[in-house]
Amino acid sequence: MYNDFQKHLTAELQAIKDAGLYKEERVITSAQKADITVGKGDKVLNFCANNYLGLANSPELIEAAKKALDTHGYGMASVRFICGTGDLQKKLEEKISEFFGTEDTILYTSCFDANGGVFEPLLDENDAIISDSLNHASIIDGVRLCKAQRYRYANANMEELENCLKTAQAQRHRLIVTDGVFSMDGNVCPLDKIYELASKYNAMVMVDESHSAGVVGRTGRGTTEQFNLRGKIEILTGTLGKAFGGAVGGFVTGKKEIVAMLRQRSRPYLFSNSIPPMVAAAGVRMFEMMSETNALQDKLHSNTDYFVKKMKAAGFDIKPTQSAICAVMLYDAPLSQKFAARLQDEGIYVTGFYYPVVPKGQARIRVQVSAGHEVEHLDKCVEAFTKIGKELGVLK
Repeated sequence: MYNDFQKHLTAELQAIKDAGLYKEERVITSAQKADITVGKGDKVLNFCANNYLGLANSPELIEAAKKALDTHGYGMASVRFICGTGDLQKKLEEKISEFFGTEDTILYTSCFDANGGVFEPLLDENDAIISDSLNHASIIDGVRLCKAQRYRYANANMEELENCLKTAQAQRHRLIVTDGVFSMDGNVCPLDKIYELASKYNAMVMVDESHSAGVVGRTGRGTTEQFNLRGKIEILTGTLGKAFGGAVGGFVTGKKEIVAMLRQRSRPYLFSNSIPPMVAAAGVRMFEMMSETNALQDKLHSNTDYFVKKMKAAGFDIKPTQSAICAVMLYDAPLSQKFAARLQDEGIYVTGFYYPVVPKGQARIRVQVSAGHEVEHLDKCVEAFTKIGKELGVLK
């Protein structure tokens, strides 16, 4: 039975390889940090992790997780509404609400699950979802699961958003959905302008803070801090898998009635195990650390400014960024892979991005700066980029 389908898949995979779009996974054999070990022992500097605050190998988070293993065991072995809600998970939800200035929080096993489970319980065919064209795949998939009318506006284009809102007055409720930071470009959504339009046209707002929480805003509290809208946005989603320790787990935080409805009807929440106690405990400690000092955010912002300035001075085409994501534009898919492979030879660990992750003709290397990087790490990265850039004809 499988023979015909096997031939089909083999041909499709070969076509992907022939187009230079095949993705190879690389193996890390050390802890996730600024300098890592890959493959059979190569030492490289990691510039492609979402480890924005350098907390993935934090001794304090590791210790919190170890203690929770001793006191609470390994896993919950259940969905929460049956017998899987622990005190550590509840405490983490409280900490997230405090951090973002929201009314209540619900945990998911990932932000992909959070975005996949947030729309369908809240909206139906009488309502409208208005989504930025560059929103994350998890938002796109979540919207597909909902029966609400769908509108889309060009990335951060407020004129198109307003036109969508005008048309969507025909629907009962309207929800504007946007990434806080768009992960391929590094730009921050214009949340102040979005909020103004939402107020004008009686719409709610949802922001995915996955790449902005811990990064954007003076103390890393995301786009609502950046635009002085703390507590005013109806729905925020996010992850513990990036700046917040780099593990697993996602969340929806916002208005208490919204969170209450998600607890009743959100399928990824109702039918998935609770996050492990050790992850919850480390998350609690992480938010405590974030409230004690702003040193990591300050270092991250300083590192990012330094790196972007150096790369532009070297002659690279860098998309404007307001985050820790620096898109080094190469435009050609095979070139992005070749460039990334040569950089690894120089001890710099990055990834080339190309269609379908980014639009055709927009291939790039996405460099992600971390508070775990030191200035010497940044200098070595710029030097390697410059060397390979000249070697491959990107720089003249």
